[in-house]
Amino acid sequence: MLELGGGFHPELTGRENIYLNATLLGLRRKEVQQRMERIIEFSELGEFIDEPIRVYSSGMLAKLGFSVISQVEPDILIIDEVLAVGDISFQAKCIKTIREFKKKGVTILFVSHNMSDVERICDRVVWIENHRLREIGSAERIIELYKQAMA
Repeated sequence: MLELGGGFHPELTGRENIYLNATLLGLRRKEVQQRMERIIEFSELGEFIDEPIRVYSSGMLAKLGFSVISQVEPDILIIDEVLAVGDISFQAKCIKTIREFKKKGVTILFVSHNMSDVERICDRVVWIENHRLREIGSAERIIELYKQAMA
C-alpha cells in the first residue's frame, strides 16, 4: 500500500473497489470472490461496502485498503502512515496482521512517525531526516536516538 486509497476509483462502491484493488495486486477474479467476505468482514465497513467510496472518510478508505492487503500474499509489503487514520481497535488488528506477514517472511517497509508502532513492528530502522539518511540500526537503538533528538 503506497498511498492511502491509491488505486481506488471514487465512483465505484467499496465492493467494486475490492475487485479493482485486489486485481491490481495480482489476484484473479475467482480468488477475489473466494476472499470477498473475509475482506469485507476485516474492513468493518458494514453496509457502506456497497456505497461509492467518494462518501468514505480517510479512516474508511484505510480500512478498505488494508482489508484487501490482508488477503493477498505479498513478497514485499509497503505501508506508508496508514495506521495514522482509523480507530484504535482497527489499528491493533492491522498491527496483528502485519506481524503475521512478518512471521511468514514477508519483507515489510513500514513508514511511520509513531515510535510505538515502529517498536511493535520493526527489527531494523532507517531514520531519514530532511531527505537524508541519519541513522540505521536496530529498532531499539534508533528509537532511543530519535527520542533523545526530539527531547
